[in-house]
Amino acid sequence: MEELVGLREGSSGKPVTLQELWGPCPRIRRGIRRALEWLKERLFRVGEDWYFLMALGVLMALISYAMNFAIGRVVRAHKWLYREVGDGHLLRYLSWTVYPVALLSFSSGFSQSITPFSGGSGLPELKTMLSGVVLEDYLDIKNFGAKVVGLSCTLATGSTIFLGKVGPFVHLSVMISAYLGRVRTKTMGESQNKAKEIEMLAAAAAVGVATVFAAPFSGVLFSIEVMSSHFSVWNYWRGFFAATCGAFMFRLLAVFNSEQETITSIYKTRFRVDVPFDLPEIFFFVALGAICGVLSCAYLFCQRNFLRFIKTNRYTSKLLATSKPLYAALAALILASVTYPPGVGRFMASRLSMAEHLHSLFDNNSWALMTRNSSPPWPAEPDPQNLWFEWYHPRFTIFGTLAFFLIMKFWMLILATTIPMPAGYFMPIFIIGAVIGRLLGEALSVAFPEGIVAGGEVNPIMPGGYALAGAAAFSGAVTHTISTALLAFELTGQIVHALPVLMAVLAANVISQNCQPSFYDGTIMAKKLPYLPWIRGRKTGSYPVTVEHFMNCTLTTLAKDMPLEEVIKAVTSTDATQFPLVETRESQILVGSVERTHLVQALQTESASWAPGQQRCLQDVLAGGCPTQPVTLQLSPETSLHETHNLFELLTLQTLFVTSRGRAVGSVSWVELKKAISTLINPPPPK
Repeated sequence: MEELVGLREGSSGKPVTLQELWGPCPRIRRGIRRALEWLKERLFRVGEDWYFLMALGVLMALISYAMNFAIGRVVRAHKWLYREVGDGHLLRYLSWTVYPVALLSFSSGFSQSITPFSGGSGLPELKTMLSGVVLEDYLDIKNFGAKVVGLSCTLATGSTIFLGKVGPFVHLSVMISAYLGRVRTKTMGESQNKAKEIEMLAAAAAVGVATVFAAPFSGVLFSIEVMSSHFSVWNYWRGFFAATCGAFMFRLLAVFNSEQETITSIYKTRFRVDVPFDLPEIFFFVALGAICGVLSCAYLFCQRNFLRFIKTNRYTSKLLATSKPLYAALAALILASVTYPPGVGRFMASRLSMAEHLHSLFDNNSWALMTRNSSPPWPAEPDPQNLWFEWYHPRFTIFGTLAFFLIMKFWMLILATTIPMPAGYFMPIFIIGAVIGRLLGEALSVAFPEGIVAGGEVNPIMPGGYALAGAAAFSGAVTHTISTALLAFELTGQIVHALPVLMAVLAANVISQNCQPSFYDGTIMAKKLPYLPWIRGRKTGSYPVTVEHFMNCTLTTLAKDMPLEEVIKAVTSTDATQFPLVETRESQILVGSVERTHLVQALQTESASWAPGQQRCLQDVLAGGCPTQPVTLQLSPETSLHETHNLFELLTLQTLFVTSRGRAVGSVSWVELKKAISTLINPPPPK
């Protein structure tokens, strides 16, 4: 039926629909419609990326704060239960251990039952994805619920299991970014853009760190250092804008909930501003960095080998394959039993949360000097004003408890990293580094009780400054990053120790990067993820190595004049995903490539119309509509290993063809490149 039209009174005669004619206030509605169109045009003139990134930052801040709020309630319930069960050791032990055992077993079972990708930190897999490798279903939105529930249960165990949330939260942020990107693509009617997706994922990684620590600057830099071998400056503003929105919203929620009076740093310190350290102390800060570097190498070596042992041992591998919740429960029982406060946990400040650990370790007073002539009592409950009482024991002294904490948490954290559940490992490493620095700071305060004389002035040593430097140096050495120094400043809100902290981080990284792969690279190797290793050592004879030394010379080429019988035989004899297309069988001049799926589909279509006795060649199939791709980038046999490695990392490539004077002579894929780098790093013994 045709739509009825009419004429509006006083109009020029242009017909309008009756719906518009009878609608109330037509002029006002038209004005509002024009105003909305004008506003839409102005808002989207700056680009929809701004709104996408702002929404991502705000959403992740809300999720982070909601998780912290819920986890805080569960942790307080655990403390209340432990306090109210009475003085019986059996009931107190059960209330202390059963709680984390139940939470961890549920976390492992629930997350693993939905998807195996929800376990662990998630950063090694993200690093692999940003290098160009496709991990199916890793960013699927169904993983989000499994990761949130599993991570909440893990963090609800408190300092008993001693794990954090940075890595999993970066994974959550990237999953939300991928989901919002798919929604935006469908809404705007755009085609899929892989380069744009990688840019948004890199920005989302910065948001994940920023909404955990409310640290936008270090969040961006840390995500770049950990997950990117090459970084485009064009993506810089995306990361900073999204991270700033997330960090601002995260701290603003604390103000709205009356937890803070204004937006401040998470871990406040009271370091001296006028003379925070004396010039001779620079030597001790550098020595602290060297100590952290050596200890980080020991930790990385032990963690990687223990993880490999757990995966290869007959009993533990079978347990992990058949009953992951049982393995998680057994590991949680061991960790919770060790931290039981009336037992060994008395010497490890186990009643403090991870946030309280940092608050106490950053104290600028010397505990060793304060307990030299007095013994503070061990309170029935941790005193918020004197958290350092938890670190003191009259028989162990401050040095004994700090050293014992360091030794015990060293192996306990290694054990916790093997539990298949969502968990982050950066915060425990940060606290262990703070203990290392505190131990050195306390020793120096005892050796120089009046301070170090410099320029006629005497200033007492602040062990809290050494704890800050140790936290940044040890975590930076384990992760092979420098941005942990900036993270320490943003967490504490003070930058008075900028120079010594940065020097300690640099000294630790010099040792760590030359001796061991980073924590995330080691996990990639242990999980056997497809990732290109870094070429270590620029003076090991790597520059003379060229493509002709490691390329794959057994190349299956398809010529345009090749009969279809030979084409079918060549396709069925190999499982290659793409084939190089050459001009003729004689010249072997490379002119393009053809995907296996497209070629198989075209051959099936062609065979249906193939007349008996008719001789046809590949050119006929290509002319019939089989798509081909031009080879815009190719290698030469004289191309160096370093240039090839840089191309694969920068452009996230999987395979490149090798040509000599236009002739296809071989190919280089990840397999050949990784083998060449491993041979370079670990050369075979001479025969």
